[in-house]
Amino acid sequence: MADQPTPPPPPKPGDSVPKGGLDPTQVFASPPQPPPPPPPPPQGSASATGQDAGAPPTPPQDSGPPPPPPGTQATKDQGFDDEDLRILGEVGDYRFGSINSTLTNDNIIVPAHVETNFDEQAFLTLLRGSISLTRDEKWRIVQAMPNLSQFQIDELQKILEEEKKKFSELSPKHLLQLQKLEQKHAEDWKDLQSVTVQEGAKQEEQAQADDIRKQLGL
Repeated sequence: MADQPTPPPPPKPGDSVPKGGLDPTQVFASPPQPPPPPPPPPQGSASATGQDAGAPPTPPQDSGPPPPPPGTQATKDQGFDDEDLRILGEVGDYRFGSINSTLTNDNIIVPAHVETNFDEQAFLTLLRGSISLTRDEKWRIVQAMPNLSQFQIDELQKILEEEKKKFSELSPKHLLQLQKLEQKHAEDWKDLQSVTVQEGAKQEEQAQADDIRKQLGL
């Protein structure tokens, strides 16, 4: 039996996209899953999330109360321990989602999706705030929008909302780790915005060059 040909690697930001949008099978190496049951909290280094190895971070097992709103004094009477109070002192007003709320969806262009109906900006805000999806996966999701079904869009939105909720509810012990991850994903989102601007400029230059060639009869 002949060997199956190796499928081409999924496209990356800056690659050309077919006119009808990406095929949904090219978005993920494997289909997106709801957040799995949380593992035990990492010991020692806050960077032990599996993020460097390409695995999405998963909410650790956590029995403490979620962080109080910014500006609210946390106390042991509320169930916080010394470690919670120490980290709250370090992170100040940071809470999961704080960094995402300073970003915009500018220059992220959602292709036309005539078969589906959803709030594009709300979806993009959830997408940019995910610390489980990679930069390239976020880009591919946007490029595949014309070919995603209403069910797939709704499920993705549910998964993203669930992720946001789970990470927001972790005790303050995880805030430093979450802050670092959120900062990294914020830089990735800004990078996507830059790529889109560069692609737009390239296409404009190409169109101008084509016009000049037409005028010259080339």
